[in-house]
Amino acid sequence: MVGGDACFSEVELMHHPFACGTSEHSVSRRRAIQAALGAAGIASIGSSPLGEVALAEEVRQKKKQVLFVWLDGAMSQFESWDPKPGTTFGGPFRSIPTALPGIHLSELMPKMATRLDRFSVVRSMHTKFEDHSRAVVPIQQGDPKNRGVPYPFLGSAVVKLLGENDSGLPPYIHIKPGSGGFMFQDAGFLGPKYGALALGDGKPPNNLVVPDPALAARDEARKALREKLNRRFARHRRPENIDSYNHTYHMAEQMARHAHLFDPARLKAEDVARYGGGELARHMVQARQLLEAGVTFVKVTMFHWDTHGDNFNCHLDGVPQVDAALAALLDDLIARGLYDQTLVMVLSEFGRTPKINARVGRDHWPECWSLGLGGGGIKPGMVVGKTNDLGTFNANEEYDIGHVFHTVFKALGIDSKKAEYDNGGQPLPIAHDDYAPIGALLA
Repeated sequence: MVGGDACFSEVELMHHPFACGTSEHSVSRRRAIQAALGAAGIASIGSSPLGEVALAEEVRQKKKQVLFVWLDGAMSQFESWDPKPGTTFGGPFRSIPTALPGIHLSELMPKMATRLDRFSVVRSMHTKFEDHSRAVVPIQQGDPKNRGVPYPFLGSAVVKLLGENDSGLPPYIHIKPGSGGFMFQDAGFLGPKYGALALGDGKPPNNLVVPDPALAARDEARKALREKLNRRFARHRRPENIDSYNHTYHMAEQMARHAHLFDPARLKAEDVARYGGGELARHMVQARQLLEAGVTFVKVTMFHWDTHGDNFNCHLDGVPQVDAALAALLDDLIARGLYDQTLVMVLSEFGRTPKINARVGRDHWPECWSLGLGGGGIKPGMVVGKTNDLGTFNANEEYDIGHVFHTVFKALGIDSKKAEYDNGGQPLPIAHDDYAPIGALLA
């Protein structure tokens, strides 16, 4: 077993012989994706102002929230949600019974096995893209039809569709390893206002500390001057950009008032231990605190799942981290009365191959893979879809990520077949119009 929070460091993965062997691993995949999205985001800034999405007022009044756990690189379904022990491709791990009669998970997920009656799994995902650079973005956008504009990531879409919350905090926060900053690219054509605030390693943005209270009068004078200059600046510029600047400044003010939520050093050691210890545990505890504070959409990313080599040791290290953190989070959301309003998602960009390669690894496999859903609006204890006995292909109805986006929107109280974006007079569907919600998952 490889110790620590990840099987390999990011630098190691870039040069490791177990990696894909494609050119996309010669540089950081995150930087490549951000650069590509940045170009799309810059192009979208000059688009027409976006109209409001017409939604029933009662939907806005429901305090719906989302926790989105992104396992970047692709966790193996065989070593997690859909084990096939004792078969040609099953690998060395056993399966264990769960709280649902007749349903088994990998032995690497003992905590979630006992809680599967409170959570649900889709085992028959089928998507299009076999490489990371082509899959990461479409999966998080719901893989909509190509309309000539960059669609928003799910976090930006949810924030836009649900409208303002009353927390005063940034509505979309991304907790991730590495660097942080404002990820306007996530918002696509919605405009930078709906981008994500990324907390690198869970740490707060720079200069978040409030100045000495003795300087409050000077600070107010500076604020008045800034507003005057802003009004002059705005006269000949597009209003959506100005709104984004002002929105960002307002969010910074609110964050300064809630600085304790953005300081990983203040996390309770006992909570981190209960969530499994290590980096993912810290990030998930922080995510729970942000949800408690009223943040609408919290995304947590865990890297190092691209196991083209040493798949089993890597999953022996990584899957228990996910298992412990997810189980503790569900327990806490239930205990705090937040689970019924908080939708929890756990997914990757695809699954991993049945075939075990010469490097004892599994490669990319979009043909059939699994994801987890639970909480607000999702029927608990459902296992939807089935793979064949070897886990090579789906045995019954297959689901695209478009189905999942429709399901998430419906669970949040949004009619995904009727609601539309208004991109400067261009009506656009909020999810792929060839698909529909997965009815079996909806409470």
